[in-house]
Amino acid sequence: MIGYTTLGANNLEEAAQFYDALFAVCGASRIMDLGTFILWGTSLDDSALAVTKPYDGNAATIGNGVMVAIRAKSEEEVQAIYNKAIELGGADEGAPGPRGDGFYAGYFRDLEGNKLNAFFMG
Repeated sequence: MIGYTTLGANNLEEAAQFYDALFAVCGASRIMDLGTFILWGTSLDDSALAVTKPYDGNAATIGNGVMVAIRAKSEEEVQAIYNKAIELGGADEGAPGPRGDGFYAGYFRDLEGNKLNAFFMG
């Protein structure tokens, strides 16, 4: 249903380095790079995540209540993605663990303050 999600970035180069390393953990990579818009995923046929400088020229800001969820293949991959985010300078928003019946997730913020989580259902 969702094609891609876009997050604003003030420092596109720094954001690109963060997401290159973070998504390498779960087998995703850049599938489009237009210089001011970079898209990561496994193919153009699947959901993806992009970062861009805002089109209106204003500073990128975080959205209160906005979160991007990254599907993991296992609880171990959730932990690996979370660990990589923290290693890259991301901020903890909730260490990986069970969050209800069959839902396992870890929450973090990227370098711009955008909230993400890695999750596994099973």
